[in-house]
Amino acid sequence: QLQLVESGGSLVQPGGSLRLSCAASGATFDYYAVGWFRQTPGKEREGVACISEDDRSTYYADSVKGRFTISIDNAKKTVYLQMKRLNADDTAVYYCAADKWPFVTPWMDMVSQDFNSWGQGTRVTVSS
Repeated sequence: QLQLVESGGSLVQPGGSLRLSCAASGATFDYYAVGWFRQTPGKEREGVACISEDDRSTYYADSVKGRFTISIDNAKKTVYLQMKRLNADDTAVYYCAADKWPFVTPWMDMVSQDFNSWGQGTRVTVSS
């Protein structure tokens, strides 16, 4: 059973950068797509980035495209989310989640209920 633990969330100033990590245990990322979601109170959970372990193809939400980069290090069993040019709209709890092949829906659609392994979340606050 794949277990995920996020880290790296903190308070950062607007325009700053932050890197989130998602460490796996209990299994490897083989045959998984791993994504980052975020949620703020009163809003639906939003899928922001996802990567396929198979071919390293990626998906980014329009709101983060060009600012966020997702990557995977199989040797370390860790997925990273590098975030740059952060703004107040990026303030949220960020969750790492994994969806295993065969996928119920295309993983690039980032349908949260189809991701069956979740971390506990890490908080990112963008504020001066």
